[in-house]
Amino acid sequence: MRIGLYPGTFDPITLGHIDIIRRASALVDKLVIGVAINRDKGPLFSLEERVAMIEAECAKLSEQTGTEIVAHPFENLLIDCARDVGAQIIVRGLRAVADFEYEFQMVGMNRALDSSVETVFLMAEARHQAIASKLVKEIARLGGDVSKFVPPMVEEELIKRLKG
Repeated sequence: MRIGLYPGTFDPITLGHIDIIRRASALVDKLVIGVAINRDKGPLFSLEERVAMIEAECAKLSEQTGTEIVAHPFENLLIDCARDVGAQIIVRGLRAVADFEYEFQMVGMNRALDSSVETVFLMAEARHQAIASKLVKEIARLGGDVSKFVPPMVEEELIKRLKG
């Protein structure tokens, strides 16, 4: 069984993330969405809320693609998470050249830690390349329309959170 790991904080999950998840699911039999617990980033949504949003969106994708897609919180090294879930592949999404520079360093470090885990990069579709969770939160915080960037359920949660 080919198992892939797509890690991120997903605070919140965006249409760009969903695009990568959909395309990555064609490459593996099981796709684990590694939800990073990163206290330094000060997420808007709790871990439980982020996992719930991912599970809700990925249930639809799993039905459409026939690939098992599961959310898995992690707080350890990415390479250790890959080992924990049995992943042979780490999936990373790229939006721009700036992403590649950081990802290039990460691949080198991960390969030094465990050369049996391969990293695969998927370019975001052009219409999703500008989407970043940080920017989506800022637009929502300032009262802007984020419906082009996140699924409807996530938009509702953003509005609720930021009005409360």
